[in-house]
Amino acid sequence: MVLLNRAVLLAVLLALVFGTVELLPGDAATATSERGESAADLAERRELLGLDRPVLERFWDWMTGLPTGDLGTSARGEKVTDLLSSAFPNTLLLGGIALLLTALVSLALGCWAALRPGGRLDRAVSGTATAVLALPEFVVAVALVLVLSLWTGWLPAVTLTGADGSPASWDMLVLPALALTIPQAGWNIRIVRAALADEARAPHVETAVLDGLPPHRVLTHHVLPGALPAIAAGLATSTGMLLGGAVVVETIFNYPGIGSVLASAVSDRDSPVIAGVTALSGAVITGVLLLADLVRDLVTGVRR
Repeated sequence: MVLLNRAVLLAVLLALVFGTVELLPGDAATATSERGESAADLAERRELLGLDRPVLERFWDWMTGLPTGDLGTSARGEKVTDLLSSAFPNTLLLGGIALLLTALVSLALGCWAALRPGGRLDRAVSGTATAVLALPEFVVAVALVLVLSLWTGWLPAVTLTGADGSPASWDMLVLPALALTIPQAGWNIRIVRAALADEARAPHVETAVLDGLPPHRVLTHHVLPGALPAIAAGLATSTGMLLGGAVVVETIFNYPGIGSVLASAVSDRDSPVIAGVTALSGAVITGVLLLADLVRDLVTGVRR
């Protein structure tokens, strides 16, 4: 039932994508036309792209091909699946690294602060997390380039692409990954800290404390397992934010992901490409949310 609800929500979102592109001034035929093309040439291009048909009919044709993996054809005549086959894996790699770093940092700092609730370290971690959370990705990206590239020369400021379409070296992933990780780490540190604080008030945790168990053992064996569902839900929510932030970060670092593809598609009024990016992103986010639900169900089952 949950999967069906999310599939319906994704279908509505895709319909909104087609409708929103339709409301933009101009169309794909005009946006991709060459200088000097006549009105007859534009009319022929519109017919070729199917723009002479109602938007609902074009959306239905696109949706019927989606279950087979056919994402349609772009306004420039390329298969959308071919267009995204190299760009989207690069974005998933970048987002996956950022999500892993976010999980590690938020768990480490959240648990560290939870060992001394209300103390100086707890206040420092919570305050820093709140400040970092307020920083947009592009501000973090510019600051990282300024400090770690222009001032120190430690890391490259832009991404060069290898023969296979992926980043030419691993160090080109560092700055984009950090630019995505830092704001999301602030968000998830607060979630981890709040989840641990709520779980620490549970009766079985208070019993463990009264039994004289060391604080770190109480945290790892009694508090953290019960807080995992909330922590997993927070990380799952960050997946969508990471994919959204990747569009901006990839543009800043010239990273070969969906950011440049999406920017070109919006400029071209290219509904199939924009919808294809939305569908793939939605599928990834849905998968991560289902994984978070599985973690919650497993923890609930074990505690029963």
